Amino acid sequence: MKQILIITFFLFYGWTTHAQQKRLYIANDDHTDYMWTANEAQYDSAFVKMLDFYLNQVDSTKNNAPDFQARFNCDGSYWLRAYQKFRSPAQFNRLMDAVRSGHISSPFNSLVSTYGAQPTEAVLRGMFYAGSLERAYNLRFTLAQAMENNTIPLGLSSLWAGAGVKYSYKGIGGYGSQMTYEYRANRRKQLYHYTGLDGSSVLTKWYDYNEKKYAPFGGYAECRMYPKKRPVSQTVEIEQVIDKLDKYTNNPHYPFNVAAAFGYGWDDLSNFISQPFIEAAQNKTTDTRKVRVSNEADFFEDVAKTYPNLPSESLSYGNEWDIYCASMNETTAKVRRSVEKLRTAEALASLVSLKDKHFATSLTNAKQQAWEALGFYWEHNWTADGPVKRNIRADWQIKLQTHVSSYVDSLFQLASDALGKQIKQSKNARFYVFNPLSWIRNDVADFEYEGKFPVKIVDLTTNQEVANQLISKNGKQYLRIQADNVPSVGYKVFEIRPEKGKSFPNRIKTSGNYISNAFYKLKVSPSGAITELYDIAAKNKQVVLAGKYLNSLGNNPSDGAGTIVVENAGPVSVTLKAVSQKPTLHTVRITLFANNSRIQIEDSIQANFGDVKTWDFAFNLKKQTTRHEELGAIITAKKETRGGHYSAQNARLDWQTFNHFADMSEANYGITLSNQDCSFFKLGESTVDSLWEDSSELHALAGGQVDKKVEDGGMMGIFNQNGQKSFYYNFALTTHQNAFNPTTAMKFSLEHQNPLVAGSIEGSKVKKNENSFSLLSINDPNVLLWSLKPSEEGIENGLITRFWNFDSKQVSPTIKLSKPIGTAWQTTHVETNEQQLTPMNGM
Repeated sequence: MKQILIITFFLFYGWTTHAQQKRLYIANDDHTDYMWTANEAQYDSAFVKMLDFYLNQVDSTKNNAPDFQARFNCDGSYWLRAYQKFRSPAQFNRLMDAVRSGHISSPFNSLVSTYGAQPTEAVLRGMFYAGSLERAYNLRFTLAQAMENNTIPLGLSSLWAGAGVKYSYKGIGGYGSQMTYEYRANRRKQLYHYTGLDGSSVLTKWYDYNEKKYAPFGGYAECRMYPKKRPVSQTVEIEQVIDKLDKYTNNPHYPFNVAAAFGYGWDDLSNFISQPFIEAAQNKTTDTRKVRVSNEADFFEDVAKTYPNLPSESLSYGNEWDIYCASMNETTAKVRRSVEKLRTAEALASLVSLKDKHFATSLTNAKQQAWEALGFYWEHNWTADGPVKRNIRADWQIKLQTHVSSYVDSLFQLASDALGKQIKQSKNARFYVFNPLSWIRNDVADFEYEGKFPVKIVDLTTNQEVANQLISKNGKQYLRIQADNVPSVGYKVFEIRPEKGKSFPNRIKTSGNYISNAFYKLKVSPSGAITELYDIAAKNKQVVLAGKYLNSLGNNPSDGAGTIVVENAGPVSVTLKAVSQKPTLHTVRITLFANNSRIQIEDSIQANFGDVKTWDFAFNLKKQTTRHEELGAIITAKKETRGGHYSAQNARLDWQTFNHFADMSEANYGITLSNQDCSFFKLGESTVDSLWEDSSELHALAGGQVDKKVEDGGMMGIFNQNGQKSFYYNFALTTHQNAFNPTTAMKFSLEHQNPLVAGSIEGSKVKKNENSFSLLSINDPNVLLWSLKPSEEGIENGLITRFWNFDSKQVSPTIKLSKPIGTAWQTTHVETNEQQLTPMNGM
């Protein structure tokens, strides 16, 4: 059977009028403060009732002139989902007809979210519902929004554009910001192409925000005057907005004769005011000025046609409300771990589904619930200071995390068990070692094992014995082996023979607080901090900054508080375990490997805390540059004026997004720090408006409430980590004796965070014996497989692959599957087909 491969690379309403005629757009919406203004049930009811109302308004004004017909703009696709859940199929079809006609609009995003803390894949999964509607109803969505929060990542533009987003409206809020009004005012570009590092872009409207001068523009309710200035009549109110919008146009500050004011609902639960928009548009339309009740997309279509040469901008604005999810850091970390584990679970499911087309159909509802949860988890009101009480908000966040983790864990377990049953068993116990990544790997693998020891472990591909040892982790016993040359997106088979194998040399040495292998020698303090680290390949270079430490929990490790012991020692790996009460009860495990240059760090805190805590890393580097995975982009932690990617104005600079890695590199030497559980890091002593880009000190945010409200001094987020008493943090370090390479840094981090998987082989009815198998390979080393999964509609619709090109130029790699590719399509990131591709020789 030939396989189907679907590929996605991670790579006008006009008027006949003269050129100077002004064209003004006013758009009605109700800003969604989900689980802040009201709870789930109240919002679901409000969504359905508002859409009922506006659909009736659409019908009653369908004979009006096009500019004066009722339109309404949802600010999340969950509005549509709620209507689908609580109304009949016929009623939902009516809604989708209004979406198709442009009278009801919806963005790709599920709710109003912050994005700086999200893993790249989480952003995409949160838009999957919109993608399913595109395919079911043969339509395309074009909008996405990131509202109220004052910041936005650089790489989000590429993710949006790859999903099919063409347009975005950014409106910020003044409430709770640590940035002054003056600092956020005077944007250089108000209409521009928000452009990713891959060159893809989203046409964006982000007006100046200045409550004293331009109100209400630049906010998230631009059609609504502020409470103290609001007239009694809503029609008059919107007419005043139109007058302000008219004055906003055709001046040096905004040299365009097309302008828009979007949003009315503000923080209200519901909004039923369609007719005032129509009346205001009719009253304010003249021979020289056209006013249209807008679906938002029509404004952007007009702008794109009238101003085809708008400037581009590729900048990060840092993080603000994004940071508040660290007030429940362990819950957030569980979501992050699950998103990472999803890569392996879906790769396993892909292999299994090729032989079992009905695999995992029992998890369909759980899968949809997980995608919805990812669209909800980073909902922007992590401030948690609204009418919905903090404990209720916290419980909701835990519920969402449970939906994500339960689905991923179930899929992983189901797929790993199923794969074991698809491989032929033998008299001796066998297990497979699976590699979810797109390159051949040499690494350790842990197989859960309760049998006798010692044993002999044989790689059946080479028929060679491999090094092994027993280890204990999380209360279970495992065989840890050195597994070499594990195929890309594939597996190798190993056999356990009940005999004593040969002795492998112990290449990892310990002496007191010191541990060393062929790559490093390091000293670990009783508190778990690394006080000395010598890089053997770099002539024993000391990696730790003088007088500082690596992996310190904000305390001085020289106080001697704590104990340190050797754990799980063997020929494959050795661990030093430190337990300390200072500054709070915590445990550190640092592991070195015989054949791998990874320094693995497993940190945990076993006590509740309410302050801001960080894991601190101070590196002995000079004139280094810090780069990190932000969100769909590897960016340089410098201001744009110094060759970096951070905006020199309107940006918050104290906490950087910490996805898979951060790297600090000199011209020909550097250090990569892999991170799985912390959402942010701080460079040196960076502040809101000052980025310490020259600092070689990195502070990974372990958790805490980082911001205090300017308005009343209240703290933002959930108090005291919602009572949580156990926290886990996984890091890994490596050095490189050459210039920074983004592909190498990402591969190191992906290997750390996606370990080889070992599973029992139990295929009693399997005839063909395969000791080694690779589903997919790619010939370009700078193009990495990011995701491999069965299509959302089932394996009959093919495998979905998503790749990330780390090269600085466009490439055309060759992708090879285990069987010839019969049909291939280029899709969006949400799996909507765009164009058919022609395989060459089955590849």
